[in-house]
Amino acid sequence: MKEKYIVITLGLLPFIMVLGNSMLIPILPAIQNELRLTEFQTGLVLSSFSIPAALFIPLIGVLSDWYGRKRFIIVSMLLLITGSLMAIASGYVLSDRSSFYLLLAGRIIQGMGAAGTTPLAMALAGDLFQQEKRSKVLGIIEVYNGAGKVVAPIIGATAALFAWYSAFYVYPFVALFILYGVLRYVGKDRTAEDTISMGGYLQKTWKVLKREGTWLFPLFFTGGLGLFLLFGTLYYLSFLIEETYHIDGFFKGTAFAFPLGAMTITSYWTGKRIKNERQIMNKLLAIGVMFVLLSFASLIFLQTLAALMFLTTIGFGGLGFVLPCANMMITSAVADEERGFVVSLYSAVRFIGVALGPIIFGKWMGDAKEMFYYCFMLTLLAFGWLFIKGNRLKVVNPSANEG
Repeated sequence: MKEKYIVITLGLLPFIMVLGNSMLIPILPAIQNELRLTEFQTGLVLSSFSIPAALFIPLIGVLSDWYGRKRFIIVSMLLLITGSLMAIASGYVLSDRSSFYLLLAGRIIQGMGAAGTTPLAMALAGDLFQQEKRSKVLGIIEVYNGAGKVVAPIIGATAALFAWYSAFYVYPFVALFILYGVLRYVGKDRTAEDTISMGGYLQKTWKVLKREGTWLFPLFFTGGLGLFLLFGTLYYLSFLIEETYHIDGFFKGTAFAFPLGAMTITSYWTGKRIKNERQIMNKLLAIGVMFVLLSFASLIFLQTLAALMFLTTIGFGGLGFVLPCANMMITSAVADEERGFVVSLYSAVRFIGVALGPIIFGKWMGDAKEMFYYCFMLTLLAFGWLFIKGNRLKVVNPSANEG
């Protein structure tokens, strides 16, 4: 029973991270109108969360290896709650300019807190579970990630019916559940501090990156690109659905459920299927990337709303094959005392993808055909790097300590 609650707590960490941006995507036009923002400033509402997260993740990874995951999850939740309260307060400020700056400050603190969510959930899952159980738990974590992406737009769009800042009340509520789960069910975790000096730790992690970089870096790039394409496409769809097709509120939120639901379903199936089998992971990685490639290749020529919804559902369904495989390969590649740093580097790259997606797609979406062409070429680059340069993809590093 305790294990069940630990898994739920671990799953809520990526869930609250996903709420960080996904809940706001459908209400960005409302925020832009209420605060009289430019498109660039509107993009900053998302990126001011993702960029601090990306910058702090590697630091949190090192410190969590050294001092333990549990204490940094607690600190992260307190930061998320603080930033959320600041964002809520920004809705009560009369000046648009002051409200915007207070909102950005709150989002930056939220982002700092988000640095201790998904990467620490993945690292702690690697610490607490072994072999097939580990792959299953990592798959469940990705399912919570995907489920968050499905329900977050619906929550955000529904909350915005009351006020644009109403969505920020959700974050403290979820964070308190996580705090309770961590304090109640997660015991004292193992730390590198107990077994190795800091100098030895840094030297060892550097050797890991040099030794495993040939296949780690293509996986890092593919994971980051997947999130870049996902959040960039959702940003584009948010404005397209509201401004071109005049769909708003709850129904706008449900429109995102199709591509994100497909990603959640395939993530769950993949997490259960891959276990610890390298060949299956490589096959599913290839199939997933091919789905994304075909999706964006078709979108170059087909851009009706029906085509967009169908093809993004296919493409992000493919992404659901890719991410659990990448998570399992990276998490199982290193010893316990190195895992936090390596997984955090991967998570930082993913967050950079989340941060850049809305900004770059905001520049690209003036010409949809050209935008989807760029997406296709980037995915093609990832495919080549994964299966040509990264042909040493593997699951478990023989030197990794599984004890």
